[in-house]
Amino acid sequence: MTVRHEDRPIRLREADLHWQDIDGDVIALEGRASEYLTANPAGALLWRALAAGSTRAELADRLAAAYRLPRARAAQDAERFLAELRERGLLEE
Repeated sequence: MTVRHEDRPIRLREADLHWQDIDGDVIALEGRASEYLTANPAGALLWRALAAGSTRAELADRLAAAYRLPRARAAQDAERFLAELRERGLLEE
């Protein structure tokens, strides 16, 4: 059985990535590049899901439900967020 790309779980990298949920926002320290990162409430929702491991579909569904977005728009927003995290080397895929 082959797992489709969109069905594969995606996780935040655990090594050298420390974060805290503060009042609905995420504050993170990426230790390899010594970068300080923040995520707004929508980004924090996705961040927490990625910390536990989530598929692209699950991320889009969570975003659509939380913000009453059309599913296609939520999927695009989730992909943009994933692209930014991937560019920073924060994901294990």
